[in-house]
Amino acid sequence: MKFGIFYELQLPRPWQEGDELRLYQDALTQLETADRLGYDYAWVVEHHFLEEYSHSPSPESFLAAASQRTANIRLGHGIFQLTTNHPARIAERVAVLDLLSKGRVEFGMGESASITELTPFGRDMETKKEVFEEAVRAIFPMFKPGGSEHHGKYFDMPLRNVVPKPVQKPHPPLWMACSQLPTIERAGQNGFGALGFQFVSADAAHAWVHAYYNAITKRLNKLADYEINPNMALVSFFMCAKTDEEARARADGATFFQFALRFYGAAQNRQRPAPGTVNMWDEYNKWNRENPQAQEAALRGGLIGSPDTIRRKLRRFRSSHIDQVILLNQAGKNSHEHICDSLELFAREVMPEFRDDPEHDAWKAGVMSGATKLEEIDTEAFTDRYGKLALSVAPAKPEAAAVE
Repeated sequence: MKFGIFYELQLPRPWQEGDELRLYQDALTQLETADRLGYDYAWVVEHHFLEEYSHSPSPESFLAAASQRTANIRLGHGIFQLTTNHPARIAERVAVLDLLSKGRVEFGMGESASITELTPFGRDMETKKEVFEEAVRAIFPMFKPGGSEHHGKYFDMPLRNVVPKPVQKPHPPLWMACSQLPTIERAGQNGFGALGFQFVSADAAHAWVHAYYNAITKRLNKLADYEINPNMALVSFFMCAKTDEEARARADGATFFQFALRFYGAAQNRQRPAPGTVNMWDEYNKWNRENPQAQEAALRGGLIGSPDTIRRKLRRFRSSHIDQVILLNQAGKNSHEHICDSLELFAREVMPEFRDDPEHDAWKAGVMSGATKLEEIDTEAFTDRYGKLALSVAPAKPEAAAVE
């Protein structure tokens, strides 16, 4: 099993001068720590205009800085928005990062999930899947030697040689964002690794692993000429401390993260409120005071607890044949000190048990070769992306937020 860390670069209100500087510098230190401790992947999102939830519009810049402070950890776009960027600019940025990192880039792709992000770039919810698929077809010829051109509905690119080219040949490993569970199967059909940005139980993971690997082995339908990447990763809320009680006390950010997802997800097309009209941190604290039992239940989910508790939970995920668990530690107001302590303790007392897994390697080789046939499991019972312990939230009416 591989282990990644995941960054939305959250910054709840109230905002003070220097907060964003501290946020970025602390996150780079955390990546440097994770690299030293032997974590496999660092994933960074691309989001635009999402106050408090994500201050990460330029993952390629952040990852370029990380490439110079790390040596081994894989640097993942989790994800590059193919809908809000030109294909040539994406190919250029991926290649440059691959050169700077000496071949450590993971190329995750996605569509964006709200009109708040799409509309300023001239995109919409109705056509974003078409735009995504056309961008895929345009990008991959650009990684090959020589020139390429593309003439489509959404992009028109004359013959040009897009330089530089990536270190990894024919291109870095490919992933697709799966913010809705059914897209896990779609990622398999397209031959992409599945970046499952959900928080599911081990039983649900088992069902979706089957759906993913059945799709990639039985119903493969590539969008362009690229190398497939048979891998499935799932995000989990994370905080490791000496005791379960201490871990839960340090992991309040996990419930803020869930609250923000639910709050935005309840709006039509996931539209975010106008700038400065909702103070998400205040809304969260109001909800928290009114729903203490729900908050406690949410903290019992994910990989939040002592090393013993997390080991027990991870054994269930290992039996589901997840390839990678992505640990979400930087959320809400979780402190830099607690994040680093958590990474250290997990690496020392939990990771060694799961590092080598010849049984999983044999299972995966059998599945990909066709020697092992997987049951077609009905996933209808496992469609809640948040998990059974997750929060229930209705969006509040916008009010003026504190002026920053």
